[in-house]
Amino acid sequence: MSTVIEQPVEARLVAAAPRMSSIPASLGYDPHDPFAVRMSFPAPSTLEGVDVCWTFARELLTLGLEEPVGDGDVRVRPYGYDRIVLEFHAPEGTAVIHVRAGELRRFLASSTELVPVGLEHLHQDLDHGLTELLRDAC
Repeated sequence: MSTVIEQPVEARLVAAAPRMSSIPASLGYDPHDPFAVRMSFPAPSTLEGVDVCWTFARELLTLGLEEPVGDGDVRVRPYGYDRIVLEFHAPEGTAVIHVRAGELRRFLASSTELVPVGLEHLHQDLDHGLTELLRDAC
């Protein structure tokens, strides 16, 4: 049986529009996609007024607790004593948020309990993934 982790977090919006000092967000982890985490934002906190979900590497979030990481659309770095900065870069603009490091650590501990780091490959259905990849190749 598979368990999906969903954890609400308090995010403090630093730069983006519309201007909101604190926004609800949630982190998600699904063992069927063991290398990835999701961070979701509700419609009122986005430029388009629709729910937005960013998917990025669990390792990026883990490493970002200790040092700046990321070269692409998602970047993570420590900030001060107990904050982590997440930057989300899109053509419409950049959102910069602060999240408490303790909340991220709890989330990562839960995901690691579900799928230990280094054993992600045991939770992938490679045959299904290969079938999906090759489905439109003919």
